[in-house]
Amino acid sequence: MSEKATIEIKGKKYEFPLLVGSENEVAIDIKTLRSDTGGVITLDPGYKNTGSCESSITFLDGEKGILRYRGYSIEELAEKADFLEVAYLLIFGELPTQEQLDKFEADIKENSLVDDDIRKIIDAFPKSAHPMGVLSSLTAALTAFYPRSVDVTSEEAMYKSIVRIMGKFPVLVAWCMRKKQGLPLDYGDDNLGYVENVLKMMFKNPNRDYEQNPVLIDALDKLLILHADHEQNCSASTVRITGSSHAGLFVSLASGISALWGPLHGGANQAVLEMLEAIKEDGGDTKKYMAKAKDKNDPFRLMGFGHRVYKNFDPRARIIKKAADEVLGDLGVEDPILDIAKGLEKEALQDQYFVDRKLYPNVDFYSGIIYRAMGIPVEMFTVMFALGRLPGWIAQWREMRMRKEPIGRPRQLYTGATYREFKTIDKR
Repeated sequence: MSEKATIEIKGKKYEFPLLVGSENEVAIDIKTLRSDTGGVITLDPGYKNTGSCESSITFLDGEKGILRYRGYSIEELAEKADFLEVAYLLIFGELPTQEQLDKFEADIKENSLVDDDIRKIIDAFPKSAHPMGVLSSLTAALTAFYPRSVDVTSEEAMYKSIVRIMGKFPVLVAWCMRKKQGLPLDYGDDNLGYVENVLKMMFKNPNRDYEQNPVLIDALDKLLILHADHEQNCSASTVRITGSSHAGLFVSLASGISALWGPLHGGANQAVLEMLEAIKEDGGDTKKYMAKAKDKNDPFRLMGFGHRVYKNFDPRARIIKKAADEVLGDLGVEDPILDIAKGLEKEALQDQYFVDRKLYPNVDFYSGIIYRAMGIPVEMFTVMFALGRLPGWIAQWREMRMRKEPIGRPRQLYTGATYREFKTIDKR
């Protein structure tokens, strides 16, 4: 007989099944709680203790600093795989064979052309528009060019939609940056790999050849892998709940982009650079700001240190720190902002206050440093995060639809006024 959890409410006991995941995580199955108890619900603001679904995509243990995609450690994937291999793994469940990977890449390239009418849409945005707003709008706009709903019962139809967005999304990302900078929009080069093509589309000047830098290619490849999925975070949950209404893939992804935009989610690496800029403007004294961060009465918060989920260390940060050192070493960038970042990192790793509280630099801290060194504008940082997260969002949407999950519809605990009789305006 399976184990049960017993909940006592007003002297009456109710039993609910205990479910155990493949990594021995335990969950109480309360889907019948409200009907069994005559209306009782759970209250969990932010859903910090509530599982919204069963998923076989990503395993995360924040206490132990573990992150795995489909069972593979993030450390091994970052070292041995490339981004498209990881994307295939997340979306389809297994690492691809060479034949599968070649076909996946070829089909993505085949679907990389963006309808020229999309240029008219992007032209309508002012240069002042934030690239994340533009990206979300353009992604949703793709629905107008591919209006038929994805037949989720057809693997072929599902695959076509996946390679279509995987092909077009990097173009939209590059266009968002080039629009901001007043540069002509580039359609890319089918002779290049996925990551190389992204860099060329973003950085090629119309009056000179673009030379690829293997250090930058490797660093961006790793960054995209590290950001590819992160379990049921805000944007992934948004994609799933939007898709649960049977909304299409493109608009579901657009909702995820909007959720990622927030400074408490994908905007964290932008917040890191804005903090570094503020420290620079105030004289660049890192010791002063480390002291402010330790002062409970000071409103200053040190961005890019510690993590909402990882209570020990962010395993992604260890990987990307090495890439950050390589990029800075290769480019030889002289930048006071990056000098301040290195100063904060060194002091935090040696300061007992931060060591005791395990407030180590996280992936947002290092990704911001890399993007800054590469010449990517700070307002594009979250867009780059979205590029990496794309396969994770697709995987979450696909899993949700294939499992025929019900429409998302959270409950609430009502705390407003009880019944009040309406008064006409002359009696109010």
